[in-house]
Amino acid sequence: MERLNRNSPELEKRFPVKIVQFGEGNFLRAFVDYVIDRLNTEAGFDAGVAVVQPLSNGLVSVLNEQQGLYTLFMKGVQQGREIQEKRLISCIERGIDPYSDFDAYMGLAEEESLGFVISNTTEAGIAFDDRDTPDMKPPGSFPAKLTALLYRRFRHFDGDPSRGLTIIPCELIDHNGDELKRIVLRYVRLWDLGEDFRDWITNHNSFHNTLVDRIVPGYPKDQLEEYRSQLDYEDKLMVSAESFLLWVIEGDKKLTEKIPLHKAGLDIKVVDSIQPYRTRKVRILNGAHTAMVPFSLLYGNETVKETIDDPFTGKLVRDIIFEEIIPTLDMDEKELKDFAEQVLDRFRNPFIKHYLSSIALNSVSKFRVRVLPSLKEYYSRQRELPRRLVFALAALIRFYKEEWQGRSLPVKDGSEEMETFRTAWLSGSPAGVAESILGNTGLWGENLSDTIPGLEQAVTTALEQIEENGVEQGFKKLNR
Repeated sequence: MERLNRNSPELEKRFPVKIVQFGEGNFLRAFVDYVIDRLNTEAGFDAGVAVVQPLSNGLVSVLNEQQGLYTLFMKGVQQGREIQEKRLISCIERGIDPYSDFDAYMGLAEEESLGFVISNTTEAGIAFDDRDTPDMKPPGSFPAKLTALLYRRFRHFDGDPSRGLTIIPCELIDHNGDELKRIVLRYVRLWDLGEDFRDWITNHNSFHNTLVDRIVPGYPKDQLEEYRSQLDYEDKLMVSAESFLLWVIEGDKKLTEKIPLHKAGLDIKVVDSIQPYRTRKVRILNGAHTAMVPFSLLYGNETVKETIDDPFTGKLVRDIIFEEIIPTLDMDEKELKDFAEQVLDRFRNPFIKHYLSSIALNSVSKFRVRVLPSLKEYYSRQRELPRRLVFALAALIRFYKEEWQGRSLPVKDGSEEMETFRTAWLSGSPAGVAESILGNTGLWGENLSDTIPGLEQAVTTALEQIEENGVEQGFKKLNR
């Protein structure tokens, strides 16, 4: 079978390099490059991407062997209907390894057509490293590499204000654009690159906070033959993703004038603040994910899809979202409900086998960040406890006993957290466990028994019902 290449007429067109992309991994290729490819075909954006390998070991050599081409397979569920699509992505012009060809990397700064920098170098990628110096080829960290590239561009174009870049990081940290800018300016000071350069960075380059959301399982090694059978060429970089995509970017009209994201036909939003959307995602998607794990595993499910498809656990998850999480959020109710339906579609995606055990890691800290705020806000607004979220909290505490009906549970957490629960369960009584765990400020950052009236008794009762009657019957007896 012939290796994927640009010999066919429809792939001969090449694009000017408008985007430098730090990262060649599955997520960027299934998310950002897919969006750019759509903009090229749907909006005539005519943007080529130069992919920079951020680490010394990477995939750009394979990417260059395939002339920047690869196949994206998208599968999912939308409004109960299964969606399958494949697309040959052709927007990548070349890959560059700055560790083996630093001059080619720095040469990107001199591209006349360059307008954007996009990145996803993992959450640890946006970090300062005081070992980086301006004479390194290249510096180690991503922000230092970016600083060096911007400085070359500043000098090559004599500080021309029109040559500033639009920088859109996609790393999964809060305020990613602000943090990247802060670190770049820190390197400017450390390396003594001058006030003129600092002013150029500040006034003529824009850094945008973002929120990205798409599940990307990556190279489909488990279904390799199934995917290969759909192609008439060899593709070493095929990538699979769910059909859902959300990209929220802080920006204004200037950004949409530079890049017509609204013309991609996808759920991409340019907004004044991403924080409401981040809160929506954390509370609804991540919150429901985290809340379901303990009670669903105790019930006997193994996957997220089984949880949603089951009449009891599926209804419980849905009611948690619609009855107890959405009422605590201050966005448009229809928009919240539409997003929640999309979340449930994603949870029941038959093409992604998402094991509950694989998302059980650090369940307590996740519950504290993702679920507890909804529980507290519900009580604050309604002056009553959200009974389903309270039950989920009780199931979480029972889950950390590490065994259930003669079988081990996939509890995964730090040694300190594990020891806290083991010590609490030595008391043997649900009341003693509830008092010990809810009052532990190390777990929650506060004494929950003091801050949420009635919670300790409600959790005690729920623990008793779970222990005596199991998850389903215990919940039903609590809510007769």
